[in-house]
This record gives sequence, structure tokens and C-alpha cells, in this order.
Amino acid sequence: MTTVAAWAAPAAKAPLERTTVSRRAVGEKDVLIDIAFVGICHSDIHQVREGWGKAIFPMVPGHEIAGVVAETGSGVTKYAIGDRVGVGCMVDSCRVCVNCRAGLQQYCSDGPVWTYNSVGKDGQPTYGGYAQKIVVDEDFVVRIPDALPLDAAAPLLCAGITTYSPLRHWNAGPGRSVAVVGLGGLGHMGVKIAHALGAEVTVLSQSLRKKDDGLRMGADHYHATADPATFTDLAGSLDLILNTVSAPLDFGAYFSLLRTDGAMVNLGMPEEAAEVDMQSLFGLRRSMSSSGIGGIPETQEMLDFCAEHGVVADIETIGADEINEAYERVLASDVRYRFVIDTATV
Repeated sequence: MTTVAAWAAPAAKAPLERTTVSRRAVGEKDVLIDIAFVGICHSDIHQVREGWGKAIFPMVPGHEIAGVVAETGSGVTKYAIGDRVGVGCMVDSCRVCVNCRAGLQQYCSDGPVWTYNSVGKDGQPTYGGYAQKIVVDEDFVVRIPDALPLDAAAPLLCAGITTYSPLRHWNAGPGRSVAVVGLGGLGHMGVKIAHALGAEVTVLSQSLRKKDDGLRMGADHYHATADPATFTDLAGSLDLILNTVSAPLDFGAYFSLLRTDGAMVNLGMPEEAAEVDMQSLFGLRRSMSSSGIGGIPETQEMLDFCAEHGVVADIETIGADEINEAYERVLASDVRYRFVIDTATV
């Protein structure tokens, strides 16, 4: 066991504070990672505040982890000391169910072991990346290409794969019209990746406040959803809508923007239940779906794709003592577009 410095929420809705946590000894297939940077995801805030249900405390959040291998177990074959690596939202799964065998560990039939706020196979709580080090089985570690700076690559481990996976699954690319609802931590990655895939990209945001940013990131069009004309002008024009916001919407209005066989895929997870009028889906074989991160193979594919196309997150780097302030700023939409903690300050 190794004791490392970390920042944790001692109880639900409590401010995070500096503490220490124990990491297991490096096992045969384990990799010890010196964490360099970790992103702040909106889901960190949901879980610290028990917005998604009862949670495990103390909680060390953080599932956008970028760092360097410091030690490897005797049976590790994929990584060596000094390698640049990342860890995303999960650190284990059953490995034997149909989904795991297909590389879809995020849909493990038994449920994956999440990077934090979860219980590992050893029966101990998992602690995330707001810490100096982490020990992870090599099968749940991914390689960060040299072309990607570690700080701006960290958010790719959640925000990047959460948008890349549905864009690939729903065939975003040349000749396809994709809209991204919300230009935040998730949304700005959706715009960049959809553009890199060759799709025609539209941003649907409450206002035009971030229009210049959206166009710079690769959007072809930018519309304010507060303007009723948006839903008239864009009616029946979209193949795919990625909804990145964590709040209920007038889904019927958004369904009206889809062409025949168009799909709206929900990535944000509101704390409250949402209502959907099923009649608004009828007529053009439109569909409503969801998507959760990606498996380990697809996460590596995403990182390689981003390296090839120069896609990284727009970040604001902070010290660990600014975490609580950063949480409030995320809730106020006052970040462009992802906070990343320099773990040298932990």
C-alpha cells in the first residue's frame, strides 16, 4: 500500500479538502501512474453533491487522468516506465460478458468498476484522479500519443470519448449534418471531433454569446435556441443531434429538426426526470437514444484520431486549492471550456 496526497469531499455537498488516500501495492498486471493533470468533469460535481443518488464518501473525484508510468508489475506487457498514459471513467469490468468481450466495457453486464465512487473487486472504494498517483490494471490504461500535450489531453478521457463514440456510431462524416446542443465541456469537444470527421456542424446554444468560439472550433453554423426562428429555419435539416446539456429540454422541438431516420443522442444526464412526448417522434422514423463514454479500444482509437487531427480540449489550468471555486464556476457556465488541475499542486 502507498499513501498519496489527494483532494476529497468528506461528505455529500461538502467542500473538497486536502487529505491522503491509500493506493494498493502494484500487482502483476498493474501500472503505477504519476498523475500530471486531471480534468474537472461536470459529473464530478453531480456525484460529490449526490445529484445522481447515494454516493461513497470520502470521495476523490477525477476520471480524466493524464500522467506518466512510474512502475509496472512483473506481468505488464503494454507499458514501460516513462510512457505517457491516461485513465478514463473506469478501471475494471467483468471481462467475460458479451459486451466486455466486444470491447464495450462501459456496458459491462455486471457494471464496470468506475474510477471513483465505486467498489473494486477487492471490496474497497475506488478513488479518482484528484491525487498524486493511481494504480490501475494495464488493460484499463490507454496510451497518450506524443502529439498531444498531457494537460489538454486529459479531458479527452471523458469529454473526448463521450462525444467521439456516438459520432462514430451514428456515422458522422462527409455528407452528414450534425448539431451539438450546448457549447460547454462536452459540447466543445463534440464540435471539434465532428468537424474533424468531416461532418457539417451546427451549434445550438441558448444565446449567441459563444458564437465566435464555436466557429473557431469548426462549427459551420451557430444558432440561438432562445430564438423561435431557429426551430423554423432548421426544421427537418439534421441527421444527428448530440445533446450535451444536463437539463431537461423541449425534446419535441429538437426532434422537429431531424430528417427522416435522424437521431437525437443524449449525453448529459439531468438529475431530474425528463418528459418526452412520443408523438413527436412519429412520422419520420426519428429516434431518441443515449451513449455512455466508450470502451477501452475505442478510447485508444479516439486518442490516436485526436493526435492525427490536432484535436485537444480548450482548458484553464488551476491549482488544487482552486477546485471548490472551479466547481462553482462550472455550475455558472464560467469556464472556457474545461478546468484541468495541475496535480503538482495537490
